[in-house]
Amino acid sequence: MTEDRIQSLKELETFIGYGFNDLSLLDNALTHRSFVNENIILPCKDNERLEFLGDAVLELTVSAMLMKKFPDCAEGELSKLRASVVNEQPLAKLARCFRIGEFLRLGKGEEASGGRTKPSLLANAFESVVAAMFLDGGFDRTAAFIEGLFEPLIETGGAAAVYTDYKTTAQEICQNLFRELPRYLLLSETGPDHEKRFETSLVIGERVIATGTGKSKKEAEQKAAKMALETLRNQGDRPKDQMEKVDP
Repeated sequence: MTEDRIQSLKELETFIGYGFNDLSLLDNALTHRSFVNENIILPCKDNERLEFLGDAVLELTVSAMLMKKFPDCAEGELSKLRASVVNEQPLAKLARCFRIGEFLRLGKGEEASGGRTKPSLLANAFESVVAAMFLDGGFDRTAAFIEGLFEPLIETGGAAAVYTDYKTTAQEICQNLFRELPRYLLLSETGPDHEKRFETSLVIGERVIATGTGKSKKEAEQKAAKMALETLRNQGDRPKDQMEKVDP
């Protein structure tokens, strides 16, 4: 590497908050295939193998985070939630935050077509940087880096994604079992304005399936849907007439 390239990579190190023992790993993570194809005489490799590894490290770390945060979620729900936070859009956004696009080595054609700002290319580069960090410093340091970035994403978008999945899944099961869509009835609203508590029932026809409480009507409905899933999944073992009716 040239001295200019070394100084450039050290600048990126300050952005990501990690100092590499082997700076060539970071250089490799930022080398696109188009650059290698146009510079075959240079001793460099593209970042596609690192992208493969980085994707695996991200999925493992985020999966562990989700299992800890959502202990009641089934495998399918966790998979959907992971996909909502580990995908091209958030990864490209993180790459932009670290200005990774500025440090990419691109071929002339990719450069001319705006490769430094392409979401897919940025997301792949971010995965490659994660892999370089893993190879350089081990799993624990890399996982700590990932957790710091993805905890806010899970906090802001994770719960909503899980709740949405609860309601969607409950709707699908209700249609399958009863040929009806669920309804949500507000049972009570208590507490002062700054600390309201709502209680809501999920109802099919005239029968209550489950109830949920929350600080808003939406949260109460979401929790009712979550509770209903446990009942609905066992519906085949439970006579319908044992379910509580809604008062007229």
